[in-house]
This record gives sequence, C-alpha cells and structure tokens, in this order.
Amino acid sequence: MALLRGLTVLNRVSPNKCFIPARLFGNGTNTLYQSNPPQARFFPPSERVMLLPGTYKNKVAFITGGGTGLGKAMTTTLSSLGAECVIASRNLDVLKKTADEITQQTGNKVHAVQCNVRDPASVEAAVNKLVNDVGLPDVVINNAAGNFISPSEKLSPNAWRTITDIVLNGTAYVTLDIGKRLIKAEKGAAFLAITTIYAESGSGFVVPSAAAKAGVEKLCTRMDPIGTFEQVMLENIAVGRLGTPGEIANLAAYLCSDYASWVSGAIIRMDGGEYVSLAGEFNGMKEVTQEQWAIMEAKIRNTKGS
Repeated sequence: MALLRGLTVLNRVSPNKCFIPARLFGNGTNTLYQSNPPQARFFPPSERVMLLPGTYKNKVAFITGGGTGLGKAMTTTLSSLGAECVIASRNLDVLKKTADEITQQTGNKVHAVQCNVRDPASVEAAVNKLVNDVGLPDVVINNAAGNFISPSEKLSPNAWRTITDIVLNGTAYVTLDIGKRLIKAEKGAAFLAITTIYAESGSGFVVPSAAAKAGVEKLCTRMDPIGTFEQVMLENIAVGRLGTPGEIANLAAYLCSDYASWVSGAIIRMDGGEYVSLAGEFNGMKEVTQEQWAIMEAKIRNTKGS
C-alpha cells in the first residue's frame, strides 16, 4: 500500500519526470495470462462461493492480516460458510472494525486478536487467546505480508529484515506454534499460505519478498514427519492469475475445505500478490531513473505504516 501511495504522489509531484509507464508492470508468464482467452465467454470468472452453505459450520479459522484486503475477503467468505473466524494483525482498531462488519454481514461471530507476526512472543500470546476463546483452529491462513519495490543495491539490512521477518519468519512462527499444539492434541487442520509467481522465477526490485516467499513455499510443501502424523505437510499449489480478492477467497475456502486427519498444507501462488492489477515480474523497473528512485524512496519512507 505504501508503494501505491508513493507512486500516486510521484505523479502529482513531477508528472513529466516521474511517470512510471504501466508496461513496467508485467502480467506474469505468458502461459498463465491472456487478456481475452477464448474460453472466457463460456467460463467467465465468478466470485460466487463454490461450496455449500454451512461447509465450515462448527469450524474455526485463524487468518493473519485479516483486517484488510485479501485477508478480509477470505475471512468474509469463510464466515459466510459458517466458520467462526479469528483475525489477527498489529492494528487492533482496524481488526475490530472489520470483525464487527463481517459479523453483521454473515451472522457469524468474528474475533479480533492483536498480533505482530514478527515477534514470537506476540504470536504465542495471540494463539493462546485464540485457543482460550474458540479452541484450536481447523484452518490457518498465513496471509500477513509486507513488500516494497527497490533496486537490490539500495536495500539496507533493516529493509531486508523487515520483509523476511513478516513473510517468512512470521509464517514459520504461526505455523510452528499452532502446529505443535495440533500435534499434541492429535487434531488435524489445513494450513494455507499466500505466495506469488516470482517465488519460483525470481524478480528484480522485490528480492526480499521473492526470497521470503520461496522460503514459505518450501515450508509448506514439505516438513519432516513428526508427532503422531505420518505426513505433516502436503503440496497443493494453485497457480494462476486471479482477478479479484473475491475469486482468491473462493479458492482459499475450497482448498481448506478438506480437513484431513493430519496437518495439511496448501499454497495459493498468485500473480502479483494482493494487488493483482499490478501483477507480474518487476524487472522492467530498470527503466526507472536514479532520481525517480530517490523520490519514490523518500515518499514511501514518509508514508504511515511503512
């Protein structure tokens, strides 16, 4: 979000010097993206929930980054299917507003729990509250993320650490804390992680995110068998360009609907992350000048929440 605000400010400050051509933002791999595929007139995208009402009745879902954007959309879908959702992020005011909004919309209670996924102690406290309030979850969605566009040579150690702490370490802290409790209780659950195309292909200008997302995929696709389970993580990667948070939420609900007798893992590998209109690899950003990068960096640093 800081990036989007920064780009908006850039165009206002110096529209001639700082205009970023739309073509710099790609559309992912050609095999995955077509502007008007011929089958679209027969199978148009739909945001309607593909699962039956009540699919998640008496189930508990825990969603990090659930207060806004994609996390909010997935929470809304799961809640509409009967789940008792617990959403977590750093901003408790935003969480409470979202929780009240979805509760009124679906009729199912949504709980708000403050959590900084970068801090293991904060994660433990949030999971303790989750378990005390509603019990162990049946669905865990590691959706909390952070990202910004920058040439690699401009990255500071703190910039690298900020992204990897949220994306990779945060996912690991949540997964390990809840996973250990599930194993002890001999309870199954579905874990879902949100990654992106460049987790595999790599991309300039988003190197911390690409490295962290690749780590998340390895975490979710294979873990050594532990506890009483023969298989802890299963690979289930959905690759594709999804046009709206509603469509992604629909897919997330479907992937998590099979609560196995073991802990299973799934990945939605999206083209461009939450802001799918700015999708694809960022290597074309090499056309941005040093002056433009300097202005962009200054504006992003001054953006609240950066």
